[in-house]
Amino acid sequence: MNIRDLEYLVALSEHQHFRKAAEACFVSQPTLSGQIRKLEEELGVALLERTSRRVLFTDAGLSLVAQVQKVLLEVKVLTELASQQGESMAGPLHIGFIPTVGPYLLPHIIPVLKHTFPQLELFLHETQTYQLVQQLESGKLDCIILAAVKETEQFKEIPLYSEPMVLAVPDEHPWAGRQTLDMAKLNGETLLMLGDGHCLRDQAMGFCFAAGAHEDGSFKATSLETLRNMVAAGGGITLLPKLATPKEKSRDGISYIKACEPVPTRLITLAYRPGSPLRGRYEKIAEVINQHVARRLEQE
Repeated sequence: MNIRDLEYLVALSEHQHFRKAAEACFVSQPTLSGQIRKLEEELGVALLERTSRRVLFTDAGLSLVAQVQKVLLEVKVLTELASQQGESMAGPLHIGFIPTVGPYLLPHIIPVLKHTFPQLELFLHETQTYQLVQQLESGKLDCIILAAVKETEQFKEIPLYSEPMVLAVPDEHPWAGRQTLDMAKLNGETLLMLGDGHCLRDQAMGFCFAAGAHEDGSFKATSLETLRNMVAAGGGITLLPKLATPKEKSRDGISYIKACEPVPTRLITLAYRPGSPLRGRYEKIAEVINQHVARRLEQE
């Protein structure tokens, strides 16, 4: 039995498909299948039911997967501890981002991080909050950058920056010429929102509901760019994170207005596992991001 065999088993449990699991592990399907069969023989227990075309784990297999996931996480911690023997800002680092942060933050910080920490190998992963949380728990990701939500309370979190939200309206909208707008003005208005699964949806809705606004129930966007295009087409108004908006007051048929009284904001944090020995590494990265983004937000 070796660590690689255990990784094959976990991959199969996650993908529920031999070919997909093999691709995720960068091996051939016969190799993965053969190693799992070898693992069964070594343990003297059947881990899979092979009477159907589906991947079905036996009770013993499910129990083993749960334990193996814990073992692999501990192995990762040991690896991280060993890496501390050398340069702390060198080597691979897997960072996860939510879709409403990644496309707008990465272009600003990746060049800075690569310049500041040239020996750090950055691997970037983008997906929704609940998947990031699962991948951080399992050790697939080293840290995640996202809006602070209840699901991340189990982790250690380093505040990065507080990001205001900006009201986006079509250029022909009566408010288009305004520089600022009190949130109270949204009372009775209907706003376009992201679909379920996006933490920004809940955060924006919280401010809108408090102001007396409503959600457009006939449409739920899959991305901020979809929301932006809907506003440009005259389909409604919405709130967008500041980093997702241009420096210009108006661009491509959309006018951007500073919302105030209160200013709708979200806190972006870097979260990592409490037991990770790489806290110093995360703190250095967080400091660079904080300083760079703070300057960016102050300029606009």
